[in-house]
Amino acid sequence: MTQHGKKYLEAAAKVDRQQLYSLDEAIKLAKETAVAKFDETVELHLRLGIDPRHSDQQIRTTVLLPHGLGKTVRILVFAESEAARIAQEAGADFVADDEMIARIANDGWTEFDVALAVPDMMRKIGRLGKVLGRKGLMPNPKGGTLVQPEDLPRAIQEARAGRVEFRNDKTANIHVPIGKASFTEEQLRGNLAAILDAIRRARPSAAKGTFMRRVVLTTTMGPGIRIDPNAAMTIAVSQ
Repeated sequence: MTQHGKKYLEAAAKVDRQQLYSLDEAIKLAKETAVAKFDETVELHLRLGIDPRHSDQQIRTTVLLPHGLGKTVRILVFAESEAARIAQEAGADFVADDEMIARIANDGWTEFDVALAVPDMMRKIGRLGKVLGRKGLMPNPKGGTLVQPEDLPRAIQEARAGRVEFRNDKTANIHVPIGKASFTEEQLRGNLAAILDAIRRARPSAAKGTFMRRVVLTTTMGPGIRIDPNAAMTIAVSQ
């Protein structure tokens, strides 16, 4: 059984585990229950009414958060020749050559947060699927991370500003960060609304019944705060 410290227990006492909170109430509680000494990440966790065993019920999309994520984003670009020059000038932290590709393949190196690639490089990086796929870093067109060379500056700028990619896991859950506990309630609400709207828009046509079945907001070290799924759908529609 997990042992929690005094600060966690005091924070958890503020949350009624049986209550379904409004979004504003949940955001306020998340900030109040973030008691760690570091700036905790605020995270959204959803259980969706999809059957992930079927390919036509998968959710994978991206969203540009209006207030960013409050952290430094390290960007790697798989590119050569002119595309590599464009990536460097646009501010990429790493431009992957053959040596770096081999390092990823052989050593499992993934000290970056976003990976972009131009189409010509897919022939070289296809073998990296096992390493990058586990961490959700494999470039792909659906995620907006496979781009034409001329689009690299825009893609790098968006990734730096707070573009996040998310997908459902094998248990029909989605886990995505929405910002930091130091953000204002308005900033967290704006980011949360953008994510919920993106998820609503990505609803597979094959999904039946209730779509958002369980919605929980939490911080890195804080307790889970249950949100009324109807409220989550309402804010998604209204934004």
